[in-house]
Amino acid sequence: MVSNLSMVIFICALVAIIAFVIWSVRSKRMHLLHKLYLCLAVCYAIWIIPLIGIRFTSPDNKAMMFFWDCLMQPGGVLSPPIYLCIAIVFIYGYEKMTRGLKALFIVPVLTILISWTNPLHHLQYQVFSTVRSEIVFGPYVIVGGICSYACLMAAIIVVARFALKNRSVLYLKQSLLLAVSGLCPLVVSIIATFSRMEIPITATPMSFMIPLILNGIAIYQLHLLDIRPIANRHILDWISDGYLVVSDKGLVISYNRRFASLFASEYGIAENRYLGDCVREEDISKKTAIYNMITAIEASREANSTISYEQAVTSQEEDGVQKSYYVTDVSPLVLNDKIAGFVVLFKDVTQLKKSMRQLQDSQERMMEQERLAFLGQMIGGLAHNLKTPIMGISGCISAVEALVDECEESLTDSQVTEEDYREIYGEMREWFQKMRESSAYMSDIITAIKGQAANVNTDEDSTFTIDEMLKRSMLLMRHELLSGGCRMVTEYDQTKEITLRGDINNLIQVLDNLLSNAIYAQKQAGGGDITVKIDYDEESLHISVKDRGPGVSPNVKDRLFKAMVTSKGTMGTGLGLYISSAVVRGKFGGIMWHEDNPEGGAVFGISIPRNLVHISNVVKKKEGGAN
Repeated sequence: MVSNLSMVIFICALVAIIAFVIWSVRSKRMHLLHKLYLCLAVCYAIWIIPLIGIRFTSPDNKAMMFFWDCLMQPGGVLSPPIYLCIAIVFIYGYEKMTRGLKALFIVPVLTILISWTNPLHHLQYQVFSTVRSEIVFGPYVIVGGICSYACLMAAIIVVARFALKNRSVLYLKQSLLLAVSGLCPLVVSIIATFSRMEIPITATPMSFMIPLILNGIAIYQLHLLDIRPIANRHILDWISDGYLVVSDKGLVISYNRRFASLFASEYGIAENRYLGDCVREEDISKKTAIYNMITAIEASREANSTISYEQAVTSQEEDGVQKSYYVTDVSPLVLNDKIAGFVVLFKDVTQLKKSMRQLQDSQERMMEQERLAFLGQMIGGLAHNLKTPIMGISGCISAVEALVDECEESLTDSQVTEEDYREIYGEMREWFQKMRESSAYMSDIITAIKGQAANVNTDEDSTFTIDEMLKRSMLLMRHELLSGGCRMVTEYDQTKEITLRGDINNLIQVLDNLLSNAIYAQKQAGGGDITVKIDYDEESLHISVKDRGPGVSPNVKDRLFKAMVTSKGTMGTGLGLYISSAVVRGKFGGIMWHEDNPEGGAVFGISIPRNLVHISNVVKKKEGGAN
């Protein structure tokens, strides 16, 4: 009944299964797929142990033969539903047995109970015999057979459909192994049940050795894990130009063509190969794409969260070397509160970066245009501002020359005393002092103009005071204030010294723009005071400019600082507030705001975070002292 060759094969298989069970028990962590395969191996061992016993039992001892047959039943009837569970878990990535999977074992367990109690009802065997032609099956055999065949056929169909939908090379290999492994025992079982051929009792167990071997290859050699379907759903939720799926141990599970063209071909990345094996010495020293990828995966493992970074990729195109940029997201795939693998997504942001660069260049050009326009408006005022002190210095020089001539003419005059000369020298000193004051005034104007003439993109990160800013702004806007019949009035606590960190020229440009708008608005109301107010709270320093003009039209309030709007007609560009808002945001991390003046007119303000501001008490200088 059991040949010597079959005996040797079964003993070798039993030894291999025992070794596999011991190795599996010692494993620290097993996925559900591994546990099911372990159960399949144990069932096969339970199946072949009675066959070994039959080899040493006389065929005439029917009671002992029936006992061996009862012991074989669990292995034979449980193997098909376990095989179907392996296929379903492979497809859907379950980590726990669902109610549906557990329901597959209802009929097999009932079959085992009926087989063990057959002498009481004869539902399994009406006549039991060790000879195939003498066996008369009971009515329940059809139920058990249909259940086994259905499980095997369902597993084959499910795996085949999955292979057709997912045309990955690794999927095809695994699906082919699973399908073939189920097809062999299905064919043998049908022949053994419905054919009149004299088939040995070892045929069906032998046929199930094929699924055991092929499933083992698919699971442990091709690393058939239960994270791929979850990874597929994860990737479908993210629209990306490239993706890579790796196991928790860094084994490459799957990737698409875009990833293959970007990284796989260059670094030798392939399915069923560990990512760490693809790293070279130069990759670590140069921190290449694959090194960054592995580092991000380890960081994602430690943080158990998504890690994002930007990756630049240089490729050789027909028109030269091209540089592309990708935002890379590394996300852990968590199953049963444990990380089972990672999905790495690559999103092409090259065009986005180009668009942002173009937008930034356009904004810089607009800011430069506004700066030049502002400087152009100041040319007339600059000429007037410099003309007055120059004429003053010229008058002082003429007066000094007259005094010098007077001294020369009186050298031979005996009536001119020493006191007269001292009086002349005193007048000369007074004229020299006026020349120094005019020169200092011109120097201040030149310093202010020089600062505003600097490129708007030049950052001079330094510390400056509010007083210094107001002084320079007053000098630059003096002519425009006088021309508009306006006067700049400041309101702030002069017992406090307020210093800011940043580029003073940028803030002066913003303040001058607000003053220019206020002068234009107030000129329409006949001029008057324009109030510059400085105050602060726990969060921000506030600089506001208040006028009493006609105010801001309601139809443009919502567009202030967001679009280029102007109320000056052809005399305005609409860039002023727009650029000023960009400068305040980009250079000082602050905001611009607007509100209506209760007294009529408008109030425009700047709010700068307090972390850039230092406020202290003014230290008064002591009077007197050494000269």
